[in-house]
Amino acid sequence: MAPIPTALIGLSANSTWKWSGSAHLPYLLSAHGRSRYTIVAVLNSSKESSLAAIKHFNLPAETRAYGSPAELAADKDIRLVVCSTRVDRHYETVLASAQAGKDVYVEWPLAQDTKHAKELADAARNGGGRTMIGLQGRVSPLTLQLKKLIEDGRIGKVLSTEFHGAGATNGRDSVLRGTEYFLQHSVGGNIVTIYGGHAFDLIQTVLGEATEIKSQPQLQRPISTVRDPATDTVTDNIKSDVPDLFIVTARLKESPTVVRDASLLFRFRRSPPFPGELALVWSIAGEKGEIRVTNQAFSMLHMVSAGIVVEVHDFETDKVEKVEFDLEESWAGDATAPPPSKIVGLLYDRFATEGQYPTWEDAVKRHEQIDDFAAGWVA
Repeated sequence: MAPIPTALIGLSANSTWKWSGSAHLPYLLSAHGRSRYTIVAVLNSSKESSLAAIKHFNLPAETRAYGSPAELAADKDIRLVVCSTRVDRHYETVLASAQAGKDVYVEWPLAQDTKHAKELADAARNGGGRTMIGLQGRVSPLTLQLKKLIEDGRIGKVLSTEFHGAGATNGRDSVLRGTEYFLQHSVGGNIVTIYGGHAFDLIQTVLGEATEIKSQPQLQRPISTVRDPATDTVTDNIKSDVPDLFIVTARLKESPTVVRDASLLFRFRRSPPFPGELALVWSIAGEKGEIRVTNQAFSMLHMVSAGIVVEVHDFETDKVEKVEFDLEESWAGDATAPPPSKIVGLLYDRFATEGQYPTWEDAVKRHEQIDDFAAGWVA
C-alpha cells in the first residue's frame, strides 16, 4: 500500500506545548511511519508560518505551505488531515476538509464545545471521509492489559471503581505563558475537558460505559499567575473561569464483567498532590480481588507509561502481585521515540490498517459526558 498523503495542521516551532512536533512528527518521520504516511502539506495561521515550520522541522522542500483551511481542503492530493492546534481552532481549521470528504484526525477534544463537535461529526458523515479522534488511551498497552485482567476474571465481577488524580498545568495557581487558555472556559481545552476527558474515556474503555453522571465542580483559586518558562518569572495575573477541582459520581452499566449498579467515583484537582502522596491512584474493586493503578508523579494515564504501576490484590491468598505491561511489545516503530509518540503511533497504525480506532462519533459521546461534568457550572 502506498503511503497516505498527509497534511499537518498546527505544526509550529513557536507553540508552547509543541504536541504536533513532539508526538506526531517523530512517528511520521520514522522509517515505520514513512512506510504508511507521507507529509505533503502544512497548514498554520499564515503561509509564512507554515513555511517556517517546514524549514524548522527539515521537511522536504516540496512540502506545500498553506495559510487557509479552504486552500488545504481544495488540495486533491491530500487524503488525511491531522489537526493538533489549540482546541478552539479545531472546528475552523478542519471543517472544510471534512466537508470535502477527506479523512481527518483531530486531537481530543474534538471542538470547543458539544455543539461544534456535533457539527463536525455531521459534516464528516455527509462528506464521506473517515474520522479519528485522539483518545490515545484506548489503544494503550496499559488499557489493553487492564481489560484482559478484568475479562480473565482475575478479580471477579467489578463492584466499584475510584479514580483520584492530582496535578495539572504549571501548579496550583500558575500557568506557563502561552497556556493561559487552560483557564478560559470558552477555549474548550482545560483540565476538565483534557485531563478529565482522557481519563474518563480510558476508565470506560476498560470497564464499560458510565451512566447517571453527576458532578460537583469547584473553582478554589480564581486568580493564577502567568510564568515565563524561560526565566521562571511572573509576567501577569489571570482570572480563571474553569473549575480546578471536580468530583464525579456515576454508575457503570451492567455487563458480564460488571455487577448491576457498580459505582464510579472520579476526582481530579489541578493542584499537585500532597508531598509524599501519589499523583494518581485508580482502584478497581472486584468480588475476588482489587486492581490498583498508580503513578508517583504524573496524573495522565493515556500519555506516558513510565512510572505507572499495576498491582492485583488476591483476596483469597491476601497476596499482591505486580502486573507487567510493555509499550514496546505493541510498538513497531523507532525504539528511541518518546512515549507520547509511541502511543500516538499506535493510533496511526490502526488507522492505516483499518483496525479499530476512536471516531468523531465517539468524541461526541464524550463531549456530552463532559457537559454533565459541568452541568450548572457558573464561575
